[in-house]
Amino acid sequence: MTAPAVLEATDARLYPARPILAASIAVFRDGRVLLAERVNPPAANCFSLPGGLVEPGETLEAAALRELMEETGVSARILGFNDHVEVLEPDPDGRIRRHFVVCSFVGEWLSGEGTTGPEARRILWADPLDVDHLATTPDLLRVLRSALRFFPARP
Repeated sequence: MTAPAVLEATDARLYPARPILAASIAVFRDGRVLLAERVNPPAANCFSLPGGLVEPGETLEAAALRELMEETGVSARILGFNDHVEVLEPDPDGRIRRHFVVCSFVGEWLSGEGTTGPEARRILWADPLDVDHLATTPDLLRVLRSALRFFPARP
């Protein structure tokens, strides 16, 4: 068995009995949004908002801020709930291999420049409406457009 298959066989997030809850955050600083290039599936090698799984007993907001700090070393203040994203990945037999529901927030940058780590290969501060040249998660542009409503005079 190859290494990826071994990892897959032990990944409790595969073939879940129910959707898995996650949280993410669009952090804005000087009109730019923080993006992280994912290392792990789903959407490995794609830029997305920092985020991850909600732990038992953790609020959605706390999970978004924790994941932000763990992945990027950035801290932020949450401005509000933005949108949700559903990640549905069927296998070739039509069974649901992955199903995540990601609750996405909008935040205002407080500190940290952004650092890479085991979950984020690259970090960048991007124009939220100019991400077409990047490999991104499927719903990123929609979520970013929605997030801009928190900034009536566009940041």
